[in-house]
Amino acid sequence: MAAASFVQQGKKIVAIGRNYSEHAKELNNAVPKEPIIFLKPTTSYLPSGGNMEIPKGVVAHYEVELGVVVGKRGREIPESEAESYVAGYGDTFRVLRTAAVAHLIFPALAVDMTARNLQEEVKSKRLPWTVAKGFDTFTPISSYIPKEQVADSANLALTLKVNGTTKQDGNTKDMIFPIPRLIHHISTIMTLEEGDLILTGTPSGVGPIVPGDKVECTLKDSTGKQLASLEFNAVQREAGYHYKPE
Repeated sequence: MAAASFVQQGKKIVAIGRNYSEHAKELNNAVPKEPIIFLKPTTSYLPSGGNMEIPKGVVAHYEVELGVVVGKRGREIPESEAESYVAGYGDTFRVLRTAAVAHLIFPALAVDMTARNLQEEVKSKRLPWTVAKGFDTFTPISSYIPKEQVADSANLALTLKVNGTTKQDGNTKDMIFPIPRLIHHISTIMTLEEGDLILTGTPSGVGPIVPGDKVECTLKDSTGKQLASLEFNAVQREAGYHYKPE
């Protein structure tokens, strides 16, 4: 499967929560001791330029992220070997114990949309976050970025604007758990398969958007060169789920 077709053929989205300390603090969450993992359905993908649908009753928050697309199946990848299996990055892999299996990884710029009011309710009840993260169109995504265009995945600038005003301006160097650690940790739990997407967490500055808002995101390297862009419009979803707080 070509990396460019991951939106159509990928099997899962593995997302990481609270991977930037300032973001954890802004939501009054403790900084984790190991990566926090949750899953999103691939039906939540939205290609750049599309309409992100906000269900009725939902307070929708944006979270810009660097994504990593998995190019080949693997499990139990050592941290020391993780970078050698990366083929690309974006703004949104365990070695099989036999080193003969190569992993091709591609990046992509992504936004992890969250139904914040619903998430807060289920968290207070110690229930899963799936519904708050899993609505259709809740993972806007760019195309992937070839690895050779990324000199240092640990020094990439992420920005997100709403209606032309910058809301998030972070850098992957501030990740609590860097990409090799994430790849290793995830792969000790579940097999990563070709086309899977890893969302590596969001910097501080998250907030709400409402129908009519336009969101624009960029990913740049340490020289200021733009590697990827992503944009979408927020619209009201008229049918389907309607959140009614208890």
